[in-house]
Amino acid sequence: MDEALLRSLTPSVLTVLVRRGADFAAAEDAVQDALVEAVRVWPADPPRDAKGWLVTVAWRKFLDATRSDTARRRREDRIEEEPAPGPTPAVDDTLQLYFLCAHPSLTPSSAVALTLRAVGGLTTRQIAQAYLVPEATMAQRISRAKRTVSGVRFDQPGDVATVLRVLYLVFNEGYSGDVDLAAEAIRLTRQLAAVIDHPEVAGLLALMLLHHARRASRTAPDGGLVPLAEQDRTRWDTAAIAEGVRILQTALARDRLGEFQAQAAIAALHADAPTAGETDWVQIVEWYDELARLTDSPVVRLNRAVAVGEADGPRAGLAALAAIEDSLPRHTAAAAYLHERAGDPTTAARLYAEAAHKAPNLAERDYLTRQAARLNSRTRH
Repeated sequence: MDEALLRSLTPSVLTVLVRRGADFAAAEDAVQDALVEAVRVWPADPPRDAKGWLVTVAWRKFLDATRSDTARRRREDRIEEEPAPGPTPAVDDTLQLYFLCAHPSLTPSSAVALTLRAVGGLTTRQIAQAYLVPEATMAQRISRAKRTVSGVRFDQPGDVATVLRVLYLVFNEGYSGDVDLAAEAIRLTRQLAAVIDHPEVAGLLALMLLHHARRASRTAPDGGLVPLAEQDRTRWDTAAIAEGVRILQTALARDRLGEFQAQAAIAALHADAPTAGETDWVQIVEWYDELARLTDSPVVRLNRAVAVGEADGPRAGLAALAAIEDSLPRHTAAAAYLHERAGDPTTAARLYAEAAHKAPNLAERDYLTRQAARLNSRTRH
């Protein structure tokens, strides 16, 4: 059984059902039932046209479920016209499905969860592990998203801004989590950039390319996290960096600045520095100022405080950090780093240990624990 083939066909089959009138939640359930049937039948009797087989079986599953629901009998005239089985064109409908999952009635977090489940083909358990939440919590989130879009006609799918937000969050999940979706997010953003002339689409693509270019250097051979300042820059993908910078410069020239362009500009400044010591932190702070103006995000202000600590000294960074709510994720880790740079290893060690307990993933937890141990060892000697 070719599970990769099943996963690759899922978005197209789901899109076909939605186009034929199935509401999203019912279509997703029907496709899942068809996949189960494929696992049972295909090893002994593989079809000549895998996608056509799945479309036919999923549509029949949908019809069966719809006929059993008395509340939907008014749809029977439309759904009785079952299409004849036959070859189905090989079309990548994944991007269109992102637009459907990014329906305006859903929050971005719900849209991402629904996208991972319906488009990515991930199990609820995998998504829950990626988000570090209990499986039951993620199941409820996905169920709520399905209920929200159940019965909604998808002739008015999500707008570009919503799709960009979902792609951005999916990329971040693939970039920093255990589930690798970053390359797929880049592929889909390339498709979007090819059909929509929008500076923020270009900005997001540039941002993804610039971050992805550093991926090979982000972890040590033992799986440990390697911070940006310690990464081997010879392992960075210079072709991806050059492409990202070129795309960004073209977008910025249109003078329609958005948050993704601003983030990409910061990433480009990091990528342009031959060494960590040659990073242009003054310009980075200026770009964070622009980003804060655009988003008013506490996470942006946190990152800005660290950049201020590099540009103007750790005491200035700590002063900027003091104005930010200390319950913000990674606030304690930032404080630990700035205290260490300010020459206070005792406070820094304590904060690194505290930050390790709050870390969102194992790689960060291990890194912060090692930082605390390093400083504790130094102060004992």
